[in-house]
Amino acid sequence: MTPATDNVTDTVTDTATDTATWREIMAQPDIWAGWAPKLAPQAQEIRRWIDTRRPDAIWLSGAGTSAFVGDILADAGALVPVATTDIVACPQDYLDRAGHVLSVQFGRSGDSSESVGLMDLLDAHRPDFDRLHITCNPRGALATRPHPGPGQTRVLALPEATHDSGFAMTSSFTTMLLSAGVCLTGFPADRLTGLAEEARDLLARLPRLPAIAAPRPGRAVFLGSGALKGAAREAALKVLELTAGRTVTQWDSPLGYRHGPKAAVDDTTRVHVLLHPDAGTRRYDLDVASEIARQFPDTPVTTLGPGGDIGFDGTGDARMDAVLHVLAAQVLSVLWSAELGLPVDDPFRGRNLSRVVSGVTLYDYAG
Repeated sequence: MTPATDNVTDTVTDTATDTATWREIMAQPDIWAGWAPKLAPQAQEIRRWIDTRRPDAIWLSGAGTSAFVGDILADAGALVPVATTDIVACPQDYLDRAGHVLSVQFGRSGDSSESVGLMDLLDAHRPDFDRLHITCNPRGALATRPHPGPGQTRVLALPEATHDSGFAMTSSFTTMLLSAGVCLTGFPADRLTGLAEEARDLLARLPRLPAIAAPRPGRAVFLGSGALKGAAREAALKVLELTAGRTVTQWDSPLGYRHGPKAAVDDTTRVHVLLHPDAGTRRYDLDVASEIARQFPDTPVTTLGPGGDIGFDGTGDARMDAVLHVLAAQVLSVLWSAELGLPVDDPFRGRNLSRVVSGVTLYDYAG
């Protein structure tokens, strides 16, 4: 870098770091480590409750970033991602199903239109469904609204610090994901401490890495396999949101990207490939990264994860390691937002998009 470029980069970094969003990003490791011992007994009780209730399916629901928690945690068994935005718009596709369902809702505020809309639908049409609400706001509807029964409700209220004040969901997303992973997949809560330590190291390195400090691209692509496809989706949304759409984004799986979406790559694009912890899966990730670099020599390709350009070990569980991949996108998003001169904590300046989606017209469903 030339001295002039250094000065520009320093100015952007100074602007970025003087924001609530940046502070909330940097606070995540301490939040996870401090939350782990408090989460452990609550998660154990929730697992016992689920075992007793014996649901046939567990719906993982939220809107936007909150929905991507379900995308990451989904498996080929009982854990099914179903966005609240899909259920509210098309209740006929979901509410008539046979069997017993546990509806898990994720929400930062717990007050978004679709969160309330799903509770309205369940109250009216499936009060027999159980509910688990994982939320960052103990005063929101997800935390406080009673269940009419006969189904039961449990609430997991996250630490107050996760109730982000910035426009973009950062600590709220990662802490909901990790908490749900402990509750629903059996990932040990005490392993969050080690994950937090690795995240601290990663956050300390990220701002000065060449792949992060590089100028904002016109297009940014995020690719991930398996659970990391959901992480790629969240990474793409963070960039799109905080740059107010000035950097257009894509997300996909590495193998899926070859089948048409790769047409969007040009010399204004940066490609980010999230490397899966499984060595067999990672071979496919690396093949696509190499192919794009070869076919588009003017397009920077950055790999993240075990052995990647931005390297970290992780836990070996892609669902939990997703938070490390998303940290990089969070940092990128804030730096690129500051480079554009946008107010990082409210890039739309109160117009068009808001921190909590409200005012959505909810229509009655006759069933």
